[in-house]
Amino acid sequence: MSATRPQAQNLPLTDELSGVFARMSGLLLSEETVETSLGLLSTLAQETVPGSTGAGVSIVDESGRRSSGSTNDRVRQADRLQYELDEGPCLTAAETRELVRMDDLETDSRWPRWSAAATRLGLRAAMSAPMVAGDISVGALKVYADEPGTFDAAGEERLRLFAAQSAIFVANLQTRERAERLSDGMRKAIRGRDLISMAKGLLMGRNAVDEDTAFRALLARAQQEGTSVTQTAQAVVESAVRRGR
Repeated sequence: MSATRPQAQNLPLTDELSGVFARMSGLLLSEETVETSLGLLSTLAQETVPGSTGAGVSIVDESGRRSSGSTNDRVRQADRLQYELDEGPCLTAAETRELVRMDDLETDSRWPRWSAAATRLGLRAAMSAPMVAGDISVGALKVYADEPGTFDAAGEERLRLFAAQSAIFVANLQTRERAERLSDGMRKAIRGRDLISMAKGLLMGRNAVDEDTAFRALLARAQQEGTSVTQTAQAVVESAVRRGR
């Protein structure tokens, strides 16, 4: 007799979570900041997994490892301890791309230093699921509980499904954030270019020189003063404004 696929038994769960996923999509379309969006995402995760008393997102990317959107201070402290000690369920979930469940932090021996420190925070159970978008791991979604044995196989499936959808959400947030940073950079570059053009025009008119000579004068002044060409150009323009030109 062939084994029954676990997913086939969880179709009602998928239907139940569809409303949560719709709320997540609404977050992405809103104008909320990344931190606020991930905070709402963590709250939804805590609501999704029964028995959870805290949740959060661990982001692992080229900028390092960090927590975002934690639902309370204990989650932030527990995550910070993982990064400081370089061990724990979230880091392992993100690295191995496998769900990690700790039924009792006092008896689980996989990450003894972190478990001992987290137990002192009043945490007794933890579960972390990897967030993988395409072939890229963007971090892990985690929930904590105050009582041992809180999480079970049903909770695992809930967190696994939620983390899979969250990975797409977080990847899209990161893409939007990078685009905004790029836009800021482009705006600054355009403003700098305009300042340099204005400064060259002022020097050309004031000193009766051509464009190349004016630009070389800007470069020379920037090197002498230890500033960027854009900063030097801004000083030239501001000086002209003060003189009423």
